[in-house]
Amino acid sequence: MTTATPAGRPPVDLRSPAQLLAALPYLIGFRPERSVVLLGHRAPTGTRLGLVLRGDLPRREDRARQARALAPRFSPDRHTGVTLAVVGGRRRPGSPPPHAGFVDELRHALGECGLPVLHAMWTAGITTGAPWGCYADPDCGGELPDPRATLTAAVATGHGTVAFDSRDELVALLAPRSPEALPRRAAELARQPEPPWPEATRVADAASVIRAAFARQLRGEGPPTDEEAVLLAGALTIAEIRDACLAMAVPPDTPAAREAERLWLTLVRELPAPGRAEAATLLGYTAFMRGDGTFAGMALENALEAAPDHVLAGLLATVLNRGMPPEQLLGLALAADPAGTAGFWLVPPDVGREQPV
Repeated sequence: MTTATPAGRPPVDLRSPAQLLAALPYLIGFRPERSVVLLGHRAPTGTRLGLVLRGDLPRREDRARQARALAPRFSPDRHTGVTLAVVGGRRRPGSPPPHAGFVDELRHALGECGLPVLHAMWTAGITTGAPWGCYADPDCGGELPDPRATLTAAVATGHGTVAFDSRDELVALLAPRSPEALPRRAAELARQPEPPWPEATRVADAASVIRAAFARQLRGEGPPTDEEAVLLAGALTIAEIRDACLAMAVPPDTPAAREAERLWLTLVRELPAPGRAEAATLLGYTAFMRGDGTFAGMALENALEAAPDHVLAGLLATVLNRGMPPEQLLGLALAADPAGTAGFWLVPPDVGREQPV
């Protein structure tokens, strides 16, 4: 299992091994265990973080295969090199850190892709005082600082980013809130394969449904009813509505973008397959644009599980896995709403009152 994170995460000092290891939960969204994390150095200077890729630590017989699967994800035209961070295992006194054979396989596979390993380090776990060390220098090592006290943690917290204790906790965010409601909604969606509004007013009617959902969310009225969920699923299948929803992802981290992400997450949890694929795709794109590749990848996986042939979800998943930075997909939102009228004429209360654009 792998997790990809594009550039755009909180800043981190790539020259400080202890700080970098302690910052990993804020770079990938959760506290890694028994993992290898590959951190790309962005071209041309190599001082900025590029693609961040997490993988499970393999069994001894799978090391070469795992290394060959991970290394090609880092393109030499976008990276100058890669730093390796291994999490897990116990170091014996006087011995190199564990999993050194896997690090050698990664070094070889990355070298074949034209990228050097600039540094390779290990820690027993991402906790305060955990031992850490370097593979190339036996005198390089120490104890980790408090992960919550790093600069990366401070910046991430200021942006509202949460580092979960495990990947399972992050996955649980996408789980259905009320599993017993899904069969009812699936049956209703099957009886109603097309949006229920007249062709002449379809876009306006669907926009009203989305706008009403935002209003209920801002009033704190809780999840949608069966009828509301079905109407929302239908609204998101309309191209003009989907495009306006995509445009709400930018600028990232604004109140409007956060409200949109909250609604897409709610709908992922409230809608059955294949209807939830549209909401999951919007969730993935919004998370990607604010730099959270881990959550974006999970949302896109959710979309493709619901609808394996979903074109936009497949495209975004490919882009994410190739390590492209979010700014390279900014045009998708801008092209979707060139007039800047996204938001369904609803502005969150901490920005201003509701008004037409």
